[in-house]
Parts: sequence; structure tokens; C-alpha cells
Amino acid sequence: MSMSAGEFDAVVVGAGVNGLTAAARLTRAGHRVLVVEGAPNVGGSASTAELLVPGVRHDLGAAVVPFAAASPAFRELQLQLPFRFGSVEFAHPFDGDDGDDRDDGDAAAVVRSIDSTAVGFGRDGDAYRRLVGRLTAHFESLVADAMAPQLKVPAHPLVMARFGPLALQSASRLGRRFADPKGKALLAGLGAHATVAPDHLLTGGIALLLLVAAHAVGWPVVEGGTQTVAEALADVVRTGGGEVRLQQRVAALSELPPSPIVLLDVTPGQFARLEPTAASAFDRWKYGPGACKVDYVLSGPVPWSSTACRSTATVHVGGTASEVIAAERDVSAGRHPANPFVIVTQPAVVDPGRVHDGQVPLWAYCHVPNGSTIDASATIEAQIDRFAPGWRDLIVAKRVLTAHASETLNPNRVGGDLAGGLMSVMQVLFGPRPGRSPYRTNRRGVYLCSSSLPPGAGVHGMAGWHAAGVAMRDQTER
Repeated sequence: MSMSAGEFDAVVVGAGVNGLTAAARLTRAGHRVLVVEGAPNVGGSASTAELLVPGVRHDLGAAVVPFAAASPAFRELQLQLPFRFGSVEFAHPFDGDDGDDRDDGDAAAVVRSIDSTAVGFGRDGDAYRRLVGRLTAHFESLVADAMAPQLKVPAHPLVMARFGPLALQSASRLGRRFADPKGKALLAGLGAHATVAPDHLLTGGIALLLLVAAHAVGWPVVEGGTQTVAEALADVVRTGGGEVRLQQRVAALSELPPSPIVLLDVTPGQFARLEPTAASAFDRWKYGPGACKVDYVLSGPVPWSSTACRSTATVHVGGTASEVIAAERDVSAGRHPANPFVIVTQPAVVDPGRVHDGQVPLWAYCHVPNGSTIDASATIEAQIDRFAPGWRDLIVAKRVLTAHASETLNPNRVGGDLAGGLMSVMQVLFGPRPGRSPYRTNRRGVYLCSSSLPPGAGVHGMAGWHAAGVAMRDQTER
């Protein structure tokens, strides 16, 4: 890189959503910012491309983005994003009460209206309203604190006093509020987004945030693909005088030009490799399960037995709560589940522009042990077939991305870990080094801003937003 000393006030490594959000905040504050990215495009896990068939665009990572719609950072930056919503926010088909594997066409379905959703839960309707009603009514306050740096005095203590005790629980414990299998399955599937089994602590918080977001802002996709979010952030940087340089990989911090602020959109373990003097705490960072993701092109929409599943971009496939928990426990124990919990995204249901010559994109993934080289597509497809018999006849083309291969495409997905780190209590609440701001490193002026840091994964940019804020405050105080 040919750059003169003092040319930039800040350098950001990594043009994922968090790195670009950090750069955008710094740019808006008047700083001269350089963003360096090793890939040929911005976005990282929020990238979109034609993978298999010309004209059919696939999201390479995140596709459904409720927290983008809720992001305080995006609101402050005044991003105008073309969200598209379905009549159903998400659905979870299941086998009914008899415990066999025959699909009866039923599903737990969440729509924007709490009352309409509650009706579908029958005798559990009142329990459902009690669980989500007040938190949905105060969603902006909840997000302001839940997406803030962890372990701070909440700005809305009454809202957090209600949310906090629920968030510390496991998703399976929250599910005990329901008498019937439908609500239990719904919460288990939501909790499994945490990449640990839904009977672990803190999975209740993940489940509840996702559920309340469905009612407050919805579970949208971005028209044309999630890369639109990254492009919008890059435009903020460029129009503010910043620079984004692509296809320039950084192997060591010593390669960067001198700058008082360096922000790294990388995991703590990667920071340890970039900086030989990194504290051992960063090298000890633990990663969670990986994901095996399969992209498909289909000749038509998935023939789900459930009407609700045909009306949403997101389907949670895993059966009963006990099945979901068993699958995620297998992964945590280093095993590949025979019947995995599968997250299916069918963006063309809400974004018809994704359809090309009658062909539609679909992707599905399940959790696998970190670093797995196993192709799990057979078990993924068998699970979907339980609830959409015959769907495999529609497959035109597919691409399997194992957990191991995922890291080769995106170094931030260490071992295929989509969350940037194990969702353990210590790492979630305290980051790499307890007792310090999670964004600071042991190098003066160097900060982490990736999804490994609070408030965690999701296309919301808040880790980048907070890290940039800490960096600017540190500069002011020096």
C-alpha cells in the first residue's frame, strides 16, 4: 500500500457490515478513513452473487435481516434500505402431537400482529401475549439497551428488568410457558440461532429478541440481496471523503499506514495472528459450531405442506422442541446430527425480482462441528422433505459449502462459525478480556469491531458503531 504517513485519521480492516458501519460513523464525524478489504467486493457475510445460474442471485451469508430493520446505527446513518416483507414473518412446521414423523401440514407461524399470532397457539394464546406483548410495545427501548455494549447501566431500566431475567434463561425453559408442542418448538428453533443447544443459558435472550423483532419490525429480506446493506454503508464512507480499497489482504498490522485509530473487523483469534504482541486472551478465544450451507436453484417454489411455510422467507425445519435440542446437543458434542435443525431461506417468496426464467434461489444450513469437512446436504434435504414431500424433484442446481470451505471463502468464519465465537456466558457478556471495554485491544489505538464483540452477530452494524465511538472518545481524552 502506498500511503503517506498521516494521510488517514483511521484505518478499518474488513469491509463487512461492522467494519463499514465503524467507517461510516468515523466519516460522518469528519475523520479521513481508509477501509481495506481482501475480497473483491464489500459485504463479507452480507454479500450476494450469481452462484449457479445466470440471473439467480444468492445471499452468501445473511439473507433475512430483522436487526437491520431495527438497527439504531442504520437509523443514525439514515440508510434507506429496500426491505421486503412476507405475510408470515417466519414459520416452524412440526409433526403434531402423536410424535411420529408424518407431517400433518401444521406449523407455528408468526405474523406481525401479536393477537393474530396468538390465535394460532390455541390455549397457549394468552401465554404468548404475556411473553411478547409488553416487550414489543417497548421495542425501541429494548433494542437501545440490548444492542448496547454489555454490562452497562441500562438507559431503560424498567424494560430491561423485564427482559433481563428472561434473557438469562434457556430457550427450552422459556418454552415451558406453553402447554402444547407448538410454542415449545417455536422457541427451541429461535434459540438454536445462538449456535448452541437451546437448553443453554442465554439462548432465551436470543429467542426472545428474534421473536419480539418479528412483531415490532418484521423479518425482512433486502430487495436484490443483502449486499445492498453493505453497498449503502460503503456509499456513506465514499461520499464523506473516505476510501474503500478492495482485494488488499492484510497479513500483519505492520502493513497498515500510520494512523491514530485502527479498527479491525476480525475475530479476537485473528487479531492475535495479525499482531504478535497480542495478549494471550485473544489467542484463547473459543469458536462455536460451524455451518454446512447449501445453495439451491429450484424450478419453482418449495411445495410445503403448510400454507404458512409457503408465505414466508424463513422456515425453521427441525420438528419438535426435543428434536431441535437433541440435534444441537449432538453438534456441541462434536457429532453430526442424523436429523439436524435446518434454517431455510426462500427470498423469492417476498422478493419476486429474485426469480429468473421461473427459477428461484433457496438456501439452507445446519450446524455441524467446527471445521467439519462433511457434506451434510443429504440430511438437510431429508429434513426438508419431511415437510415438503417431493421438493427435491425441483432442484436444478446446488452448491454445498462445508464448514471448512466456508472459512476459506471468508476468514472471519473460523471453522465455519457464523457467529464469530462460542456463545458462552463469559464470552457473550465480557468479550476477550473481562474488566475492559470489549472493543479495546492491548495495542493503543487498535480496536476490534467484529460480530465477535457485543452485541453479537446480525446485520445491524452495532459492534462497529460502538467500537468507533470508543475509539473517538479515547482520542478526545488523550
